[in-house]
Amino acid sequence: MTVTDDADRPAYDELPSESPLGAPLDWAWLRGAKSEWGIHPKPSPRGLTMLDIAVGTYGDIPEHPPRRSMAPRGADVDDDVVDMGYILNSKTDVWAENTRELYEEAVARQWSATRDIPWGELQELPDDVEHAVCQLCTLLTEVEMIAADLPAKWMWRMNHDFIEAKMFLCTQIMDEARHAEVFRKRALANGGGLLLSRGGPTSLLRTIIEAKTYTQASALLHLLGEGFVLDIFRMGELIAPTDVEKRIFRMCMQDEARHVAYGTMHLRYAVENDPDVAEEIHAALDHGEQVLIDFGTAPDVSTALALLLAGGAEHVEDKGFPLALELTKKQFTSYLARCERAGISRLERTTVPLDLLGIDPEQVRGAAPVAQGAQS
Repeated sequence: MTVTDDADRPAYDELPSESPLGAPLDWAWLRGAKSEWGIHPKPSPRGLTMLDIAVGTYGDIPEHPPRRSMAPRGADVDDDVVDMGYILNSKTDVWAENTRELYEEAVARQWSATRDIPWGELQELPDDVEHAVCQLCTLLTEVEMIAADLPAKWMWRMNHDFIEAKMFLCTQIMDEARHAEVFRKRALANGGGLLLSRGGPTSLLRTIIEAKTYTQASALLHLLGEGFVLDIFRMGELIAPTDVEKRIFRMCMQDEARHVAYGTMHLRYAVENDPDVAEEIHAALDHGEQVLIDFGTAPDVSTALALLLAGGAEHVEDKGFPLALELTKKQFTSYLARCERAGISRLERTTVPLDLLGIDPEQVRGAAPVAQGAQS
């Protein structure tokens, strides 16, 4: 880092004090007394990333920012800059150590629900299978947008010094808009349509959106809600009747994995740096688990998934429901493993019937280590 001496800059007395129209001029911005002058970030092979410019004090994230303005972190800030009234002013409130990496991944992997899905290859399906696809797409169109509404509710309350976290959440909002788009399009594109919407999903979504703190909201959304949807996407090869649906699930899965990875690491950072927040998270998950169990056992959801896993109504009993049970076991196992990685062990507190689902707590404890990227 090189800081240029004031002698290398124009002297104040050599510059005009008034504009041609007589208005007073202020040249204080030339001095840059507190800013770091002369820093030259080096682009990586991918280009100039947010990690590349996190150099010097520009890369330092304050634990408790001194201001609540929208001034860029690292700028010289006048004392009279307007206070924005942010309420999330601690780093533990929003930060995750993988935030910058996930933001770069998100902007590099944006896709189009219009162009990148082979809509022209849709095949006519048996009525029972098409109905099941449309029912699942109705549900996913409904639940996906909560993961856009939730960040939008909290972003404007986050201190602007945590700009990388806010930028990542902007990509999550765009991702979820695209997911709602693609599932709505699939429901309508093959002669089917949007089917039943019942109270179960709405109860879960309301629980998430009404969380009292952002950290509780993140636990309910990223560990619980999005985590369960992520496992549906991961089972896409078994659920999808054609390559079109498989492509949709694969594309959505890469996005959802980023969101879950951010939430897992955010909660881990919060608990490691403020252990008292753990009970706050547990309280939210105590309620969230019960709501999710009610949601997951709703007949519309379970029967549509069973029929798709069976490949049709003929084998729904001997094949569909056993595979659906395996999916449920996978979802809860993954959820509990995410909690372990986040430093929020639920194994002794969960209301999930582990014995009934055949979940071995030791296998959960032995889950993979914390992921920095979108692998949670």
